[in-house]
Amino acid sequence: MSSVQKPSIPQGTRDFGPAVVARRNYIFGVIRRVFEKFGYAPLETPTLENLSVLTGKYGDEGDQLLFKVLNSGNFLKKQKGEVIKEEVTPADLLAGPRAVLPKIAEKGLRYDLTVPFARYVVMNRGTLVFPFKRYQIQPVWRADRPQRGRYREFYQCDADVVGTDSLLCEAEIVLMMSEALNTLGLTDHTIKLNHRRVLGAFYQALGGEGTEVDLFTAIDKLDKIGREGVEKELAERGFSAEAIDKLFALLGVAGSFEEKLERLLAAFVTAAVEPDTPGADGYKGLQDLHRVLDYLRGFGFDKWDNLEFDVTLARGLSYYTGCIFEIKINNVNMGSVSGGGRYDNLTGAFGLPGVSGVGFSFGVDRLYDCLEELNLFPEAVAATTRCLLANFDAESEAAALPVLRRLRAEGIATELYPESGKLGRQFKYADGKGIPYVLLQGSEERAAGQFKLKTLATGTEQTLTLEQVLAELVGG
Repeated sequence: MSSVQKPSIPQGTRDFGPAVVARRNYIFGVIRRVFEKFGYAPLETPTLENLSVLTGKYGDEGDQLLFKVLNSGNFLKKQKGEVIKEEVTPADLLAGPRAVLPKIAEKGLRYDLTVPFARYVVMNRGTLVFPFKRYQIQPVWRADRPQRGRYREFYQCDADVVGTDSLLCEAEIVLMMSEALNTLGLTDHTIKLNHRRVLGAFYQALGGEGTEVDLFTAIDKLDKIGREGVEKELAERGFSAEAIDKLFALLGVAGSFEEKLERLLAAFVTAAVEPDTPGADGYKGLQDLHRVLDYLRGFGFDKWDNLEFDVTLARGLSYYTGCIFEIKINNVNMGSVSGGGRYDNLTGAFGLPGVSGVGFSFGVDRLYDCLEELNLFPEAVAATTRCLLANFDAESEAAALPVLRRLRAEGIATELYPESGKLGRQFKYADGKGIPYVLLQGSEERAAGQFKLKTLATGTEQTLTLEQVLAELVGG
């Protein structure tokens, strides 16, 4: 006798019941409306991408988090027009995973939506109108260690524009971030900005020890492992104690956004007249941030308390080259809920150099956790049905069908309880689903052409005509 298998799901993944899906759709809806208001069009790309597309775009740590998909069972067979793939040899096994992987896995689950977007742009460049603005709401996968706010399968909501260098795009990203968060009720947030050229100037100021990627990766962990942890990691990657002290002196600049900006501009002022000096790139990055501020003033942006120039912000992904963004919800113990930046060379990896882009992504799962912890979901969001028609008997069921049709025709989400029987069971069903209204029509009400509309939250009951019921449900 075979044993019964206990059902389970992979660690780091989740099922979503109807109420949770409704709340998630509420978040998607808010973000989608903001994206479309700013002229972004929807796009979808496949779950699977060739590993050749994904690898080398996220840095060494990112590459290690890619989910690889094993080739199907017939991958060794010769296909029409194809060369027979080599089998894995003992020499490959001795050489290690890098030698074996290309022969057993050619595809992977997408790690983010930006790299597939860059691949799409290159493949469709002949039909796109540039600047091309798109948004994308789809799941991504990372072989990360699951923890609160960090999952192996999760949704991202991306907005990117490619084909323009204008810093107007960066300013509009700040506006979109601000509008979406404030619409969701997450008003206590900080939108952090920095520039990769500023960080690059910091690296040059250290005398060229280690690598830029090592520096950026370590700085990006500052809020997670603290100064001591970053110092240890930098030392392990070849940075001297003197260089590390110099770095933290540069990172320690204080003040408001504008004050930090002006102090660093003053520090790199020689670069303005001596463009070949190591600080020239840093000065250009600071000028970019100043231009973004000018655009925001022109837009009438008034959420300055939510905006911060964070010189420690690095963003771990290696493809960023200009302004970078990150969002933190301050009144919740949660990591960043959004991030992004400008990338000048991403499409170049696919044979289309010189196409600059900038974008950002909302992490919906983290936004959900924040809204739930702060109790910010509107009460009506989880209710998919607005009214339940009670079912007394066969006669009342038949009479309810045209009523059901009328309510639905008016756009009111309505159900007829599928079985006649005790009203207690039907009220329990409505309460369990969060249905706010129950509509009853017994034989007496039917003879009088009336209905009883019961509001479950208050227990109140009204005797109404069908037109009055419609007015109450539409306006209530």
